[in-house]
Amino acid sequence: MSMALDAPAMERIWLASYPPGVPAEIRRDDPGTLRGLIEGSCERFAPLPAFTCMGRTLSYARIDTLSRDFASWLQNGAGLRKGTRVALMMPNLLQYPVALFGALRAGLVVVNCNPLYKPRELEHQLVDSGAEAIVILENFARTLQEVLARTSVRHVVTTQVGDLLGLPKSLLVNAVVKRVKRLVPAWSLPGSVTFGAALAQGARRPLSEPALASGDLAFLQYTGGTTGVSKGAMLTHGNIVANLEQVRAWTGAGLEDGKEVVITALPLYHIFALTGGCFLNLKIGAHNVLITNPRDMPGFVKELARHPFSTLSGVNTLFNGLLNTPGFAELDFSHLKLALGGGMAVQRAVAERWKAVTGKPLLEAYGLTETSPGACINPLVEGAEYNGTAGLPLPSTVVTIRDDAGRILAPGEIGEICIAGPQVMKGYWNRPEETARAMTQDGAFRTGDIGLLTPEGYVKIVDRKKDMILVSGFNVYPNEVEDVVAMLPGVREVCAVPAPDEHSGETVRVVIVRKDPSLTREQVIAHCRAQLTGYKVPHIVEFWDELPKSNVGKVLRREVRDIPPRP
Repeated sequence: MSMALDAPAMERIWLASYPPGVPAEIRRDDPGTLRGLIEGSCERFAPLPAFTCMGRTLSYARIDTLSRDFASWLQNGAGLRKGTRVALMMPNLLQYPVALFGALRAGLVVVNCNPLYKPRELEHQLVDSGAEAIVILENFARTLQEVLARTSVRHVVTTQVGDLLGLPKSLLVNAVVKRVKRLVPAWSLPGSVTFGAALAQGARRPLSEPALASGDLAFLQYTGGTTGVSKGAMLTHGNIVANLEQVRAWTGAGLEDGKEVVITALPLYHIFALTGGCFLNLKIGAHNVLITNPRDMPGFVKELARHPFSTLSGVNTLFNGLLNTPGFAELDFSHLKLALGGGMAVQRAVAERWKAVTGKPLLEAYGLTETSPGACINPLVEGAEYNGTAGLPLPSTVVTIRDDAGRILAPGEIGEICIAGPQVMKGYWNRPEETARAMTQDGAFRTGDIGLLTPEGYVKIVDRKKDMILVSGFNVYPNEVEDVVAMLPGVREVCAVPAPDEHSGETVRVVIVRKDPSLTREQVIAHCRAQLTGYKVPHIVEFWDELPKSNVGKVLRREVRDIPPRP
């Protein structure tokens, strides 16, 4: 979907607030492909460090070789052809960019999977996408084993945490993970290939890169919207490349090619980290330090101390966690140019404390999976301060605020935030009706978020999608949680809503009308833990006599949400 809204349709009041040198538009011709970006950056920055993880660094030249070899295996060893879907299921490891870039160079479509998925969640995503291959960290292979026979996956590549760390470190790390920490449940996937074997086989075969165009699919990036049914947002090469052009135009000379050291703590399977953490920094030849387990805050702070980092992006909870970790305040922040919060609202208290500790502002950006994700960002100028808004629309982006009838509202009026631009997805995979519902008649994407435009053109979000729960930047869809809870025989009715949480921003709260009076909170949580990824598991479980309903019997989630949790 290209941008349908042009200047006559909407006065772009935000342009007057643009920092000097930021253009109103990016190039409107063919933006190119991610393969072109990958190969161009690997050639341009060949001798420079590209990715570091667990103390091991790979240069751009090495990333070029390894991703080429993996692309060759996907093409020659697995026999995959342009447009075939390939799933990736790993945390931030050196294997991730190698597999990611290899799949894109082979003309394949990447399906990012959260490695913490439960079998039910993974099965849905693999079946819906029609993925024919998967690259998976063996820590999670048991999950795949349980669902593999019910999917279209024909090729499985397994990897271990230390596989690209070099000898002897790789052997030591893999042994500790498996035998000391016992983080690898027993698994059996007959016919699977190890990551090392795939690279070795691919290195012996030529790579024949298929023709690619900017309109070709690059990702099926899964998101649930407000329906609770996980959908694949179809993001093209052009969508991502255009978003990179937009953000690069915004950063201008503030970030220097080949000179930045970037910390990527958000998982690369998340759209924010994928575009902003991986591809943007690839574009500028940055040295990208991957954090495999950011929940280990003391370890995270030790890693930060090893690098003269200049940019750091994350969600509010990550910044808050760092601020509350001993040793963080003593780090050297003299190189820090940009701290960018997204994925969830940045809290004023966190932003103000961040500025006090680091001397640098914590700025907020706004976007969605369906917008690749960047849509708005605050100005990166000297003296910038937290302002409580999501920022200004990026170049070539039109943000409108609309009422229920689709009419564009004036600045200051509250309505649904709608976005048009070259970064807006092609649509939802195999869901034309949902795609149509998500778009306005003139081609803007309906975000479901409620907000306003200030007179200066800043976008201010006043509410989110009516029902969605946002836990540390990850979407939790009430319908999915309710479906799982309702599986319990002792549940008559259930309603899932968000509850404030000082650590994760929000947490899941479920209100249950019991069929079996003996049903306990512990039983509900144990059941959910077996069916849901950890961040989706309810932290608050309440039992009510009845749920508020409309005159047609629909549970009124907003009323439940507005009633404070009961002890």
